[in-house]
Amino acid sequence: MTTNTDNVASGPGRGSGATSPLSVPGPLVTVGWLAERLDHPDLVVLDASVGADRGAELRIPGARLFDLDGALSDRSSPLPHTMPGAEHFAREMRALGVNDSSAVVAYDRVGIYSSARAWWMLRAMGFDRVAVLDGGLPAWVAAGLPRLPPGVAAPPPGDFVARPREGLIVDSGVVQAALSDGASAVLDARSRERFAGQVEEPRPGLRSGHMPGAVNLPFGDLQTDGRMRPAGELLALFFDLVGRRERLIFSCGSGVTACNLALGAELAGYRDLAVYDGSWSEWGLPSELPVAAGPVPAGPVV
Repeated sequence: MTTNTDNVASGPGRGSGATSPLSVPGPLVTVGWLAERLDHPDLVVLDASVGADRGAELRIPGARLFDLDGALSDRSSPLPHTMPGAEHFAREMRALGVNDSSAVVAYDRVGIYSSARAWWMLRAMGFDRVAVLDGGLPAWVAAGLPRLPPGVAAPPPGDFVARPREGLIVDSGVVQAALSDGASAVLDARSRERFAGQVEEPRPGLRSGHMPGAVNLPFGDLQTDGRMRPAGELLALFFDLVGRRERLIFSCGSGVTACNLALGAELAGYRDLAVYDGSWSEWGLPSELPVAAGPVPAGPVV
């Protein structure tokens, strides 16, 4: 079998028998890096696909379902994909066999779409040993790597401990303050048409448009053929929009693709980042939260 092992970092190889601790080299790993370490006992691979792709029959060998549409969202919230509480999240991670010493790689079946949400949720719960698979399952398949049906046996329970970090997941009040704060910028990952209010929102009952003062960066602009663009290109994209602002808050439709912007900003070197959990599913509801529509002038936030 031919495999793509470009940019494979040094470390224990698949089948080498190595048992030294495994770490992720950064927030993004290649299919080659993952394939070389697929048998490492510290590795946990999570399929974070959503919608119609959730729970599909074939996965990366050993992958476990990170169920964003179910157990990994707060089912008591009226909003989709709401971050669950720390105790709930920890319980689900332990059920998936995640340990504090695990190295976690999240992927999805689109490329990089919902996998970044899993990455950000783990980061928000104090866990840094997590990365997104660049290109996701399509890149894995294109490299000629195997897929298998989901395993029947549940993994041994893990010892994951949630250590929530303040400020990585924020609410509408924080966003409102940031919109008028000269040191912060709010970036919306939705399409340009949705941001400008030129089309109806896909979720019924939501107003069309955007937050006054927010800027638009569709999450797909950060990618080429389902893979993240180089760090220098990402930095240029962000700098053109936010200038020298360093506090960045990301929004989208339901808090999922906003995490793609968080991933891109992290790769570009930004560090003071947050995701608005309610995103447009909350802001767009009929309320006193302000909404603007119409063409948005191009140019950086100053």
